[in-house]
Amino acid sequence: MNINKKIYKNILSKYPDLILGKHLSEAWMNDPKHLLFSLSRYKFVSKLLEGYKKVLEVGAGDGFLSRIIDQNVNRLDLCDIEIANIEYFKKIKFNKNKYFIHDFSKKISYEKYDAIYSIDVIEHISPKKVNKFMKNQVKSLSNNGTLIIGTPSRESQRYSSKYSKMGHVNVYTKSELKKFCYKYFNNVFVFSMNDEIIHTGYDKMSHYLFALCIK
Repeated sequence: MNINKKIYKNILSKYPDLILGKHLSEAWMNDPKHLLFSLSRYKFVSKLLEGYKKVLEVGAGDGFLSRIIDQNVNRLDLCDIEIANIEYFKKIKFNKNKYFIHDFSKKISYEKYDAIYSIDVIEHISPKKVNKFMKNQVKSLSNNGTLIIGTPSRESQRYSSKYSKMGHVNVYTKSELKKFCYKYFNNVFVFSMNDEIIHTGYDKMSHYLFALCIK
């Protein structure tokens, strides 16, 4: 048996039921390119938060992609508002993160974090609740804490599917997102992203936005 076969056999013995998360499985079947976009977004955040001691992901879903962040920080906790997501998370046997139910549109977290991030979450928060959602995250950060928001741009919505548009109830242009974040932070940096590439091109041609906010 050559070395590659030995490695593969070892992986199968450790993770015989290894599966993609429910959202990535759907993406792989219906739009494989989207899987690459999602991985790239998490990779970008992992670089920004490299070396942080205590980090929280808000809206972690099934938690599959959180492993990318987990490799670069000392401790990563996950939270979501849906119990079904925790149940699915438990099927992903190689993730050992603390995962709890929490709604930031209602209350702050029980612990303080050095950084909090959310990817593809804020666009699903009602405009009536988004300020409370933001305030409670800010209050859950430690001194000089960092918040990262990843969200599709307002301009991208004309190309979104019918079902995406139904769920995207709160979208921003780059300038709108920056103005919103400045209500809560002294330092805000907004990046544009298309596919897997962070770029400095024309803002209105950006499909995706990242806001890096620092107290």
